Amino acid sequence: MSEVILQALILGALGLTAGVVGGVIGFGTTIILMPALVYFYGPIQAIPVIALVAAVANFSRIFLWWSVIRWRVCFVYGSAAIPFTVLGVNTLVRLDERLIEIALGFFLILLIPIRRWMRERGFYLQLWQMGLVGAAIGYLTGIVATTGAINTPFFLAFGLTKGAFLGTEAASTLSILLTKGITFHYLGFLNTLAIIQGLLIGTSVLVGSIFSKKIVLALPEKNFLLLMELVMMISGLSILAMAF
Repeated sequence: MSEVILQALILGALGLTAGVVGGVIGFGTTIILMPALVYFYGPIQAIPVIALVAAVANFSRIFLWWSVIRWRVCFVYGSAAIPFTVLGVNTLVRLDERLIEIALGFFLILLIPIRRWMRERGFYLQLWQMGLVGAAIGYLTGIVATTGAINTPFFLAFGLTKGAFLGTEAASTLSILLTKGITFHYLGFLNTLAIIQGLLIGTSVLVGSIFSKKIVLALPEKNFLLLMELVMMISGLSILAMAF
Protein backbone atom coordinates (compact mmCIF):
# COMPACT_ATOMS: atom_id res chain seq x y z
CA MET A 1 0.00 0.00 0.00
CA SER A 2 2.87 2.39 0.83
CA GLU A 3 4.30 1.88 -2.67
CA VAL A 4 0.94 2.78 -4.21
CA ILE A 5 0.74 5.97 -2.10
CA LEU A 6 4.33 6.92 -3.00
CA GLN A 7 3.59 6.32 -6.68
CA ALA A 8 0.46 8.48 -6.47
CA LEU A 9 2.38 11.30 -4.72
CA ILE A 10 5.20 11.26 -7.29
CA LEU A 11 2.87 11.22 -10.28
CA GLY A 12 0.64 13.85 -8.68
CA ALA A 13 3.59 16.20 -8.08
CA LEU A 14 4.92 15.64 -11.60
CA GLY A 15 1.43 16.18 -13.03
CA LEU A 16 1.10 19.49 -11.18
CA THR A 17 4.51 20.65 -12.44
CA ALA A 18 3.74 19.48 -15.97
CA GLY A 19 0.43 21.32 -15.89
CA VAL A 20 2.08 24.62 -14.98
CA VAL A 21 4.88 24.25 -17.54
CA GLY A 22 2.55 23.07 -20.32
CA GLY A 23 0.05 25.78 -19.46
CA VAL A 24 2.66 28.51 -19.88
CA ILE A 25 4.50 27.33 -23.01
CA GLY A 26 1.79 25.20 -24.67
CA PHE A 27 3.67 21.90 -24.59
CA GLY A 28 6.03 19.85 -22.39
CA THR A 29 3.39 18.05 -20.32
CA THR A 30 4.08 14.67 -21.92
CA ILE A 31 7.86 15.17 -21.92
CA ILE A 32 7.88 15.69 -18.13
CA LEU A 33 5.56 12.77 -17.35
CA MET A 34 6.75 10.16 -19.86
CA PRO A 35 9.83 8.82 -17.95
CA ALA A 36 7.86 8.28 -14.72
CA LEU A 37 4.93 6.67 -16.53
CA VAL A 38 7.23 4.28 -18.38
CA TYR A 39 8.94 3.39 -15.09
CA PHE A 40 5.70 2.71 -13.19
CA TYR A 41 3.49 1.27 -15.94
CA GLY A 42 5.89 0.00 -18.58
CA PRO A 43 6.31 1.35 -22.14
CA ILE A 44 3.17 -0.27 -23.59
CA GLN A 45 0.69 0.88 -20.92
CA ALA A 46 2.33 4.32 -20.71
CA ILE A 47 1.46 5.20 -24.34
CA PRO A 48 -2.35 5.35 -24.00
CA VAL A 49 -2.12 6.85 -20.50
CA ILE A 50 0.04 9.74 -21.70
CA ALA A 51 -2.28 10.28 -24.67
CA LEU A 52 -5.23 10.66 -22.30
CA VAL A 53 -3.27 12.95 -19.97
CA ALA A 54 -2.34 15.14 -22.94
CA ALA A 55 -6.00 15.33 -23.95
CA VAL A 56 -6.97 16.46 -20.43
CA ALA A 57 -4.18 19.08 -20.52
CA ASN A 58 -5.49 20.42 -23.83
CA PHE A 59 -9.07 20.52 -22.52
CA SER A 60 -7.86 22.62 -19.59
CA ARG A 61 -6.13 25.13 -21.89
CA ILE A 62 -9.23 25.33 -24.07
CA PHE A 63 -11.33 26.08 -20.97
CA LEU A 64 -8.87 28.73 -19.70
CA TRP A 65 -8.53 30.57 -23.03
CA TRP A 66 -11.94 29.90 -24.60
CA SER A 67 -12.71 33.57 -25.30
CA VAL A 68 -9.60 34.16 -27.44
CA ILE A 69 -9.44 30.89 -29.41
CA ARG A 70 -9.38 31.26 -33.22
CA TRP A 71 -11.85 28.54 -34.17
CA ARG A 72 -11.39 28.85 -37.94
CA VAL A 73 -7.74 27.91 -37.49
CA CYS A 74 -8.79 24.92 -35.38
CA PHE A 75 -11.19 23.72 -38.07
CA VAL A 76 -8.72 24.03 -40.96
CA TYR A 77 -5.86 22.49 -38.97
CA GLY A 78 -7.95 19.66 -37.51
CA SER A 79 -9.66 18.74 -40.78
CA ALA A 80 -6.29 18.07 -42.39
CA ALA A 81 -4.66 16.56 -39.29
CA ILE A 82 -7.19 13.79 -38.56
CA PRO A 83 -6.74 11.64 -41.70
CA PHE A 84 -2.98 12.11 -41.69
CA THR A 85 -2.77 11.10 -38.02
CA VAL A 86 -4.50 7.82 -38.89
CA LEU A 87 -2.10 7.44 -41.81
CA GLY A 88 0.88 8.07 -39.55
CA VAL A 89 -0.24 5.56 -36.90
CA ASN A 90 -0.95 2.88 -39.49
CA THR A 91 1.88 3.70 -41.89
CA LEU A 92 3.39 0.74 -43.67
CA VAL A 93 6.66 2.53 -44.38
CA ARG A 94 9.34 1.64 -41.84
CA LEU A 95 11.32 4.79 -41.17
CA ASP A 96 14.63 5.12 -39.34
CA GLU A 97 13.57 6.63 -36.01
CA ARG A 98 17.04 8.11 -35.40
CA LEU A 99 16.99 9.98 -38.71
CA ILE A 100 13.51 11.35 -37.90
CA GLU A 101 14.75 12.65 -34.53
CA ILE A 102 17.83 14.29 -36.12
CA ALA A 103 15.70 15.97 -38.79
CA LEU A 104 13.14 17.21 -36.25
CA GLY A 105 15.85 18.51 -33.91
CA PHE A 106 17.63 20.56 -36.60
CA PHE A 107 14.30 21.68 -38.08
CA LEU A 108 13.10 23.00 -34.72
CA ILE A 109 16.31 24.98 -34.10
CA LEU A 110 16.36 26.44 -37.64
CA LEU A 111 12.77 27.60 -37.26
CA ILE A 112 13.85 30.15 -34.64
CA PRO A 113 15.79 32.45 -37.05
CA ILE A 114 13.28 31.68 -39.83
CA ARG A 115 10.37 32.81 -37.64
CA ARG A 116 12.26 36.00 -36.69
CA TRP A 117 13.02 36.72 -40.36
CA MET A 118 9.35 36.25 -41.27
CA ARG A 119 8.22 38.47 -38.39
CA GLU A 120 10.64 41.30 -39.32
CA ARG A 121 9.30 41.32 -42.89
CA GLY A 122 5.68 41.15 -41.83
CA PHE A 123 5.18 37.67 -43.29
CA TYR A 124 2.65 35.47 -41.55
CA LEU A 125 1.12 32.13 -42.45
CA GLN A 126 -2.28 32.23 -44.15
CA LEU A 127 -5.29 30.26 -42.96
CA TRP A 128 -5.05 27.65 -45.76
CA GLN A 129 -1.39 27.08 -44.93
CA MET A 130 -2.39 25.99 -41.42
CA GLY A 131 -4.13 23.06 -43.11
CA LEU A 132 -0.78 21.97 -44.58
CA VAL A 133 0.78 22.31 -41.13
CA GLY A 134 -2.01 20.18 -39.63
CA ALA A 135 -1.46 17.43 -42.21
CA ALA A 136 2.30 17.33 -41.60
CA ILE A 137 2.06 17.45 -37.79
CA GLY A 138 -0.74 14.88 -37.80
CA TYR A 139 1.38 12.43 -39.77
CA LEU A 140 4.46 13.02 -37.60
CA THR A 141 2.44 12.57 -34.41
CA GLY A 142 1.34 9.17 -35.68
CA ILE A 143 5.00 8.15 -35.93
CA VAL A 144 6.83 9.81 -33.03
CA ALA A 145 5.88 10.20 -29.36
CA THR A 146 5.26 13.95 -29.19
CA THR A 147 5.38 16.91 -31.59
CA GLY A 148 4.21 19.74 -29.33
CA ALA A 149 7.43 21.73 -29.74
CA ILE A 150 7.30 21.38 -33.54
CA ASN A 151 3.79 22.87 -33.57
CA THR A 152 4.75 26.04 -31.72
CA PRO A 153 6.55 28.13 -34.41
CA PHE A 154 3.75 27.66 -36.95
CA PHE A 155 1.02 28.96 -34.64
CA LEU A 156 3.30 31.85 -33.67
CA ALA A 157 3.93 32.51 -37.39
CA PHE A 158 0.16 32.79 -37.87
CA GLY A 159 0.31 35.80 -35.53
CA LEU A 160 -0.97 34.15 -32.36
CA THR A 161 0.59 34.81 -28.98
CA LYS A 162 -0.03 34.25 -25.26
CA GLY A 163 -3.62 33.13 -24.53
CA ALA A 164 -4.70 33.07 -28.17
CA PHE A 165 -1.73 30.86 -29.03
CA LEU A 166 -2.20 28.52 -26.07
CA GLY A 167 -5.94 28.08 -26.55
CA THR A 168 -5.94 27.79 -30.35
CA GLU A 169 -3.01 25.34 -30.41
CA ALA A 170 -4.68 23.21 -27.72
CA ALA A 171 -8.04 23.14 -29.50
CA SER A 172 -6.39 22.39 -32.85
CA THR A 173 -4.22 19.52 -31.65
CA LEU A 174 -7.03 18.00 -29.60
CA SER A 175 -8.28 16.42 -32.83
CA ILE A 176 -4.92 14.64 -33.19
CA LEU A 177 -4.99 13.39 -29.59
CA LEU A 178 -8.55 12.09 -29.89
CA THR A 179 -7.69 10.36 -33.17
CA LYS A 180 -4.69 8.68 -31.52
CA GLY A 181 -6.88 7.68 -28.57
CA ILE A 182 -9.48 6.07 -30.84
CA THR A 183 -6.70 4.24 -32.69
CA PHE A 184 -5.22 2.99 -29.41
CA HIS A 185 -8.66 1.79 -28.34
CA TYR A 186 -9.10 -0.01 -31.66
CA LEU A 187 -5.72 -1.71 -31.15
CA GLY A 188 -6.74 -2.74 -27.63
CA PHE A 189 -4.38 -0.52 -25.60
CA LEU A 190 -6.84 2.06 -24.24
CA ASN A 191 -8.63 -0.10 -21.66
CA THR A 192 -10.54 0.85 -18.49
CA LEU A 193 -7.38 0.80 -16.33
CA ALA A 194 -5.54 3.16 -18.70
CA ILE A 195 -8.53 5.52 -18.71
CA ILE A 196 -8.68 5.65 -14.88
CA GLN A 197 -4.92 6.19 -14.58
CA GLY A 198 -4.93 8.87 -17.25
CA LEU A 199 -7.84 10.78 -15.67
CA LEU A 200 -6.31 10.68 -12.18
CA ILE A 201 -2.98 12.06 -13.38
CA GLY A 202 -4.81 14.46 -15.66
CA THR A 203 -6.56 15.96 -12.62
CA SER A 204 -3.24 17.18 -11.19
CA VAL A 205 -2.27 18.48 -14.64
CA LEU A 206 -5.57 20.39 -14.75
CA VAL A 207 -4.82 22.08 -11.40
CA GLY A 208 -1.36 23.07 -12.64
CA SER A 209 -2.86 24.54 -15.81
CA ILE A 210 -5.13 26.79 -13.75
CA PHE A 211 -2.11 28.26 -11.93
CA SER A 212 -0.38 28.88 -15.26
CA LYS A 213 -2.94 31.44 -16.47
CA LYS A 214 -1.75 34.11 -14.02
CA ILE A 215 1.84 33.62 -15.21
CA VAL A 216 0.88 33.98 -18.89
CA LEU A 217 -1.21 37.12 -18.27
CA ALA A 218 1.67 38.72 -16.37
CA LEU A 219 4.24 38.04 -19.13
CA PRO A 220 4.86 40.86 -21.65
CA GLU A 221 4.40 39.63 -25.23
CA LYS A 222 8.09 40.13 -26.08
CA ASN A 223 9.16 38.02 -23.10
CA PHE A 224 6.59 35.37 -24.00
CA LEU A 225 8.03 35.04 -27.53
CA LEU A 226 11.59 34.89 -26.16
CA LEU A 227 10.49 32.14 -23.76
CA MET A 228 9.00 30.21 -26.70
CA GLU A 229 12.28 30.48 -28.61
CA LEU A 230 14.29 29.36 -25.58
CA VAL A 231 12.10 26.30 -25.10
CA MET A 232 12.24 25.53 -28.85
CA MET A 233 16.05 25.66 -28.71
CA ILE A 234 16.18 23.39 -25.65
CA SER A 235 13.69 20.98 -27.20
CA GLY A 236 15.62 20.83 -30.47
CA LEU A 237 18.93 20.18 -28.68
CA SER A 238 17.26 17.55 -26.48
CA ILE A 239 15.89 15.71 -29.54
CA LEU A 240 19.35 15.78 -31.13
CA ALA A 241 20.94 14.52 -27.89
CA MET A 242 18.51 11.58 -27.77
CA ALA A 243 19.24 10.82 -31.43
CA PHE A 244 23.01 10.74 -30.95
